[in-house]
Amino acid sequence: MSQERNVVLFIATSLDGYIATEEERLDWLFEVEGEGDNGISDFYKTVDTVLMGRKTYDWIINADSIDEYPYKDKHSFVFTRSTIDDNDHTHFINHDVEAFVRSLKRKQGKNIWLLGGGQLVTTCIEKDLVDEIIITVAPKIIGSGIPLFIKGKYKVNLSLEGVQTFNQFVELHYKVRRD
Repeated sequence: MSQERNVVLFIATSLDGYIATEEERLDWLFEVEGEGDNGISDFYKTVDTVLMGRKTYDWIINADSIDEYPYKDKHSFVFTRSTIDDNDHTHFINHDVEAFVRSLKRKQGKNIWLLGGGQLVTTCIEKDLVDEIIITVAPKIIGSGIPLFIKGKYKVNLSLEGVQTFNQFVELHYKVRRD
């Protein structure tokens, strides 16, 4: 029997637990002095599939700082409630998240990056689809915004696998414990 692929939540947060401001801005994150690319390229090599919600996709597509879709070399799936035709780099999914992700996990390949969208992250955690959580904490307190984890019906036990620093950033790597 082949091993299932891992779904990995890889994301940055402020110290007070926000992934963006209420206006969906990330400028606070770029004000922090990091080191190199803060481990992103090493992580990126471990994945061949990217999952995100529609709001996250729209933010990426409309960001002034991004000239072209950054995940063209990966299989990209965007979960949406709308019916949208696929494009050259993205497949839009508007059916059951759990069934789709479980099917992806059974296919051969590298890890699957759960990029974001608070609702998608919550659904994946509630359905026990997430295998690892890698959180990069920025030394910023922004007071309010979009929370890393929204309220949900879940409890998750984690095992700390590693801690790494990138100048002012701290990366915490956890595996989900299923015992």
